[in-house]
Amino acid sequence: MTKYIGAHVSTEGGVYNAAQNAFDINAKAFAIFVKNQRQWAAKPLDNATVLSFKESITAHSFKPEYILPHAGYLINLGSPNGENRKKSVESFVDELFRCSKLGLKYLNIHPGSHLNEISEDECINLIADSIEQGIDAVKGIKIVIENTAGQGSNIGYKFEHLAQIIERVKDKPRIGVCIDTCHTFAAGYDIKDPKKYKETMKKFEDIVGLKYLTGIHLNDSKVPLASKKDRHESLGKGYLGLDFFKRFINDSRFDNMPIILETIDETLWKEEIELLYGMIE
Repeated sequence: MTKYIGAHVSTEGGVYNAAQNAFDINAKAFAIFVKNQRQWAAKPLDNATVLSFKESITAHSFKPEYILPHAGYLINLGSPNGENRKKSVESFVDELFRCSKLGLKYLNIHPGSHLNEISEDECINLIADSIEQGIDAVKGIKIVIENTAGQGSNIGYKFEHLAQIIERVKDKPRIGVCIDTCHTFAAGYDIKDPKKYKETMKKFEDIVGLKYLTGIHLNDSKVPLASKKDRHESLGKGYLGLDFFKRFINDSRFDNMPIILETIDETLWKEEIELLYGMIE
């Protein structure tokens, strides 16, 4: 059973520092932002930065398939506002290009929000169209859509939303899914209860398809089942509890993919990674 567990690490001082930061917490996988996640634009990556990043991941024995970059928070591929959607697509394409330059394989993104101005179905069409634009603009990067907690007007809190986006994207090998455990629980899927966990995974398999599962965000939840709020908690300190994480980490469906902690206390990441590896039977 091969698990690649890590965390969303800092790139402060330069993106090439990420691998060292991940290595320091005994991670076998990691996530990063490839530019400032709260700004539309950033200066292009220079060749020296790219080379340093590639050398660093090689030196610390990380493989690109276990690195899951996360797109910026301003991007809304389903925005009903044409101007905002245009900016979102441009920023999205820029991030895909950065991933490509860094030799990475994926870009993880939240699907988008309808802002209560258009229907969910219209928003899903816009998201799929925006993803298609990204696929056409930059070759070789898989776009990994993340399920959401159902907060506000966000799309992606139902497995059906993810399936509908995938259905509308022509180049199927270029699209994948990231399951966030906190979001799944907050959206109303009871993965805490062992029987309902099995039912939820069967639902995911039937509606979306396990072949699209590309990565995991592993988080406990500060809020109870179906609360529709996105509030991550440290492992075992939230409503999911340690029994869930033990069951999860021994589930072979999550082998050979990046499993990324986004738990709220980064000083615990090393300990949490050790805990998870220690749970493997």
